[in-house]
Amino acid sequence: MVLRPVQSSGVVIRQILSHFPEELSLAFAYGSAIYRQAGPSANEKNPMLDLVFTVDDPLRWHSRNLEKNWSHYSFLKVLGPRMITTVQNNYGAGVYYNPLIKCDGRLIKYGVISTNVLIEDLLTWNNLYIAGRLQKPVKIVTLSENTTLKAALDKNLKSAVNAAFLMLPESFSEEELFLEIAGLSYSGDFRMVVGEDKTKVLNIVKPNIVHFRWLYGSILQENPQVVYKMHHGRLELDKSPEGQFAQLMALPKTLQQQINHIMDPPGRNRDVEETLFKLANDPDCSEVVRLGLSAIVRASSVKQSTKGIFTAGMKKSVVYSSLKLYKMWRGWLRKS
Repeated sequence: MVLRPVQSSGVVIRQILSHFPEELSLAFAYGSAIYRQAGPSANEKNPMLDLVFTVDDPLRWHSRNLEKNWSHYSFLKVLGPRMITTVQNNYGAGVYYNPLIKCDGRLIKYGVISTNVLIEDLLTWNNLYIAGRLQKPVKIVTLSENTTLKAALDKNLKSAVNAAFLMLPESFSEEELFLEIAGLSYSGDFRMVVGEDKTKVLNIVKPNIVHFRWLYGSILQENPQVVYKMHHGRLELDKSPEGQFAQLMALPKTLQQQINHIMDPPGRNRDVEETLFKLANDPDCSEVVRLGLSAIVRASSVKQSTKGIFTAGMKKSVVYSSLKLYKMWRGWLRKS
């Protein structure tokens, strides 16, 4: 298994987790509070801690969390845990966020997602939302013995490598690969136009090459389509049509369907495998894959952000958006 629970570095986070119901199949932390980032977040003191909790039974979990942490929720709490669970599962990207929460003297944001919904996203990239978070270095604090979840986490990383390969040349550096991987879940995200620093992906990757290498090293060494010269930080890839076809066939189902939709003219109804075979021989292959990714991410980011107005409440939404815009403004100042 590529992803493993953290040890001593997770003590503070585990203390925070003690304030929440315990039934978690996965809990992880991500963002600038966990891994140093370049840019506007580099010197930020006590940045907000971002957490995601994966639960087998969201209704039961929210029922217990409302008893323990009633103040964390927006006005939706008065409608009860069943409505909160419905909003979580049926709208946006299947995750329910409570932002700007004070816990143990730290400012935190935590999202709650069903185990089954996460597994589907990891395997199919139907939203590429939490699956996208898990393609970058995170700190796993809790991970159950759910073998299906563990296999899906591993498959998500392999899919990220395959997608990145399709957008890279025959020879490239580790950093170029990791930039492509880190950028997958930002491709098409409207927040990259308004609300996020435009160099966000570079700021994530640059200081964390060693963590990306730890996450993807064994996958790259075992992949028969690439020669990974780890000591030199270089990779050489099979860019033949046969190699690209194998990579396209290994992509998650939703991305394959988006590619088919882009490539298939109205009324043709071409089979997905036929489309991918044609694309493998197309010099614009990388651009089509990128368009497919953008279509997935654009839809999920818009729906999840709209949902956030209701799950966070108007006041918190305004404050949270203001913090994002302030970060973006600081990024502009640094470059000017």
